[in-house]
Amino acid sequence: MSNEEHGHPTEHGFATEQVHGGFVPDAAHGARVPAIHMSSGFLFDDFDQARDRFAGTDDGYTYTRLGNPTNADVERRIALLERSTEAILVGSGQAAATVAFLGLLQAGDHVVSARSIYEGTRGLLLQNLGRLGIEVDFVADARDLDAWAAAVRPNTKAFFAETIPNPKNDVLDITGVADVAHRAGVPLVVDNTLATPYLVRPVEHGADIVVHSASKFLSGHGAGLGGVVVDGGTFDWSAAPERWTHLTSPERSLGGQSYVERFGNRAFVVYARDVIASRIGPTPSPFNAFLLRQGIETLSLRVERHSANALAVAEYLDQQPEVRSVDHAGLASSPFHDLAQRYLPRGAGSVFAFTLAGGEAAARTFIDAVQLFSRMTHLGDVRSLILHPATTTHAGRTPEERAEQGIWDGLIRLSVGIEDVADLVRDLDRGFAAIREGRADARPVTGLEARVDPASEAASLAHTVPQGHVIAEEV
Repeated sequence: MSNEEHGHPTEHGFATEQVHGGFVPDAAHGARVPAIHMSSGFLFDDFDQARDRFAGTDDGYTYTRLGNPTNADVERRIALLERSTEAILVGSGQAAATVAFLGLLQAGDHVVSARSIYEGTRGLLLQNLGRLGIEVDFVADARDLDAWAAAVRPNTKAFFAETIPNPKNDVLDITGVADVAHRAGVPLVVDNTLATPYLVRPVEHGADIVVHSASKFLSGHGAGLGGVVVDGGTFDWSAAPERWTHLTSPERSLGGQSYVERFGNRAFVVYARDVIASRIGPTPSPFNAFLLRQGIETLSLRVERHSANALAVAEYLDQQPEVRSVDHAGLASSPFHDLAQRYLPRGAGSVFAFTLAGGEAAARTFIDAVQLFSRMTHLGDVRSLILHPATTTHAGRTPEERAEQGIWDGLIRLSVGIEDVADLVRDLDRGFAAIREGRADARPVTGLEARVDPASEAASLAHTVPQGHVIAEEV
């Protein structure tokens, strides 16, 4: 007798779930691929249905800012892949972090965060939420669980960290940090962008809320933006009702019930969707949701190749005399190798850094010499990407702050794509050859991609942002 005959749903393999998970058949036309519902609003059959949908007693759509069938298809699939209760699709990873934080925090609250996080999230915590009266302390060494515990205050409401931080590939001890958070009575929010649920499902290791920049590996092709907030449904909001008054107090719109009374373990995600996301309005285009769904259907294939390529490239870099260090947890020499083996048996992802002994000058020569690696700010693309954090994503930090995080002048970040690894190594060889020859000449023209001639008229179609505009965070 099958599990389904016993009343238990059969758990399929990841690749099967990423293709079939959450699919609702098209009863009207029988289309196998869900439609792109490019509609701002949705018709009501009659007066009563409009009333019931606004009252929440009729399960249907009213307005795309509040919900859309195309977006919902993606939400169901991601929630399934993350082994979680529910997901909210929003316009970007930054929007996902914002919705998650605002669904938990209010003025006077406090967050404990790992120091090694995305610069945009760091700015969100310090500047944006700081202006709203929310404070944050950063734990310098995320492996030091005593430091997490020591940072807790009576007004602490959340812990935050990333499964695979960028650019140092310093893997998080999810269970260890989650245990400290739970002893403090607060949820652990984890950014799982660089791992994706294929490499690790944080909820299975104790995390409570997961966020993604879906623009990266989930989408995978660098063609659209998106973000996701995922609620594991594991945190007990009723255990300390005075901490979560927005979830445990009577709500007029719920007929006097609280979110916890009405929705139980879904209280946070319903509040985050109905009160935070719907009011702020970071709604993704259904077309971007379609692109994201297309990417998810090949997620395991891509991430497996990304990770294998990255480890091979890291091993190659580790043998080069010009390289001072390689930050990849898949290497036995990494101080995070044990955590990678524990949490990431399928691979430590494809975003990591290596440091050239020659400092910024060597980094400039190296980056300008490569042809196949794209010089751009993005991650998780099928194409391999290269960037110099000290002069781009972390340029707003002081030299001392960068040194504390190991962002040296010679550090180069890679996001390794799915190309043939032999071609990637050959391209990196060009960088080392340029350093050995002492070249700092102009970048060569690749034979694979046409580049705009600077002298041509097309060069005048430059960036529309004024020249004095400063990009203050990583994109």
